[in-house]
Amino acid sequence: MLNERDYQLTPFIERFNEYIEKINDSLSKEIECYSWSEFYLPLKYACQGGKRIRPLILNLAAETILDKSISSMNSKVADNIFSVSSAIELLHTESVIHDDIIDSDNIRRGQPAFHIKYGHNASILTADFILGIILNISAKTNNSHVTRELSKASIKMSEGEMLELRLVKNHKISQKQYINVIENKTASLFEAAAKIGAILANGNEDQINALANFGRLLGIAYQIHDDIIDYNNEERLFNILVKQSEQNNIFIDIMENTYLNYSELARKELERIEGNNRSKRILQDLTNLSSFS
Repeated sequence: MLNERDYQLTPFIERFNEYIEKINDSLSKEIECYSWSEFYLPLKYACQGGKRIRPLILNLAAETILDKSISSMNSKVADNIFSVSSAIELLHTESVIHDDIIDSDNIRRGQPAFHIKYGHNASILTADFILGIILNISAKTNNSHVTRELSKASIKMSEGEMLELRLVKNHKISQKQYINVIENKTASLFEAAAKIGAILANGNEDQINALANFGRLLGIAYQIHDDIIDYNNEERLFNILVKQSEQNNIFIDIMENTYLNYSELARKELERIEGNNRSKRILQDLTNLSSFS
């Protein structure tokens, strides 16, 4: 099991424990395929902990379209959804390994960051290995649409990271540039998760687009909200943005309204999807970002 590192019993973890356990089981199965590898133990370490927000969104998006729980689906369909959920989480994990190196973060989820435990060289190689696993999972789905969305997300995440590096170095940033960074670096994977969930559920074009927009808008809101909570690191992009403002408190209020606006826009995208099943209501609840606490 991947939950060897104790989860904090937050309301979020307790509420979605059934989903998280199944996502973890699927992730474990994927990693066990590489028990022969030098990367096996580092992989297990890298994937421990976390709320599994992105794969959870994929699962809920699929259930929203199918109007039933994944556990009640044909086993082959359910296995496919959970397998791609693992790919989404692995793509997030790969980005976390890189981010912690770039940001010089030494702690991740209450434990030594990956590069602190295994070193920089092993971290780079492990992230590359993870990308190979993602490609393998994608190939098994035999769905070019899923492969395309995973690829797009990976490219956008890298673009966002590169843009952030340039902006931090220049110590000058506009609010538009900040949004552009998080739209690529963070929101692209939220978008991919929701969109792929709709694709795997054979949603129509309108449903797929609505859920893709929902994921993107929620991802932007999520990152702004997260940055507001923890903006004391002087090297972070949001902190630079705050320092440029003559009145910090007023600017923080403006950014709080900004993330609330994005959250509301995300919620409105869900209204484009007919019906009001349990999974859709949960996605609506998630637009209240305090639910992630």
